[in-house]
Amino acid sequence: MAILLALLSALAYGISDFGAGVASRRSEAGVVSIIVLAIGVGCGVIATAIDPGVGARAGALEWGAASGLGGGAGTLALYRGLGAGRMTIVATLSAVLAAVVLAGIVIAIPAIALVSWHSDPAARGEARASVVYGLLAGLAFALLFIGLDRAGTRSGAWPLVSSEVVGLLLLVPFGVRASARVGLPPRRDLALIVGVGVIGGCAGLLFLAATGHGQLAIVAVVTSLYPAFTVLLARVFLTERWSRAQALGLAVAAAAIVLVSIG
Repeated sequence: MAILLALLSALAYGISDFGAGVASRRSEAGVVSIIVLAIGVGCGVIATAIDPGVGARAGALEWGAASGLGGGAGTLALYRGLGAGRMTIVATLSAVLAAVVLAGIVIAIPAIALVSWHSDPAARGEARASVVYGLLAGLAFALLFIGLDRAGTRSGAWPLVSSEVVGLLLLVPFGVRASARVGLPPRRDLALIVGVGVIGGCAGLLFLAATGHGQLAIVAVVTSLYPAFTVLLARVFLTERWSRAQALGLAVAAAAIVLVSIG
């Protein structure tokens, strides 16, 4: 059950991140981030009505809040990277680094180098920016995963509420400054951003449920398969191409995640 829930969480995260990347290319990542997290708060509140557990215990809320620091910072870094760089690089590295931080595996290091390498000098600047954002997001998401795991499932969905609230408060200054500079997203993009928020909220709930059925080291790594869905969507809809080195890096990254999950 834990593996199934983690895979469903990965699917939801992958679809959500692709949509967020598309929205961030049309608007500004800071604005998209706070809208998504605000919707996440609403989804969390609704989820508590469905799964209140034993109630809003202080310990669970505190760990949920700690996870929100990672969730907020990771969301901003990921969305900026997805909007400004290559989704293939950003999404993959964010997941690999989160898995490395949580489980530790040396095979992921060459994966990072291969995925980020590009033979075209003109594209290396974009690739370097993608690497930086992907690594920052990965470190932050490791904190998100650890916090939600420590919050546990006895308090139902309440840890998600404190997580989303803290993440939202953390990003409000970035969103306000961005909206003052570029304005709010056009109306045609709001439906996409709302969908991203709802799917992302469901992904967090699925991850929390998965940690209640299995070990964090396995659940987090299986959830880290989410870039597979983001990368495939980017390949199909944005025609992102991979060099041979990057394709090899993607395969090594997948192998690293699988080895961690069975190790």
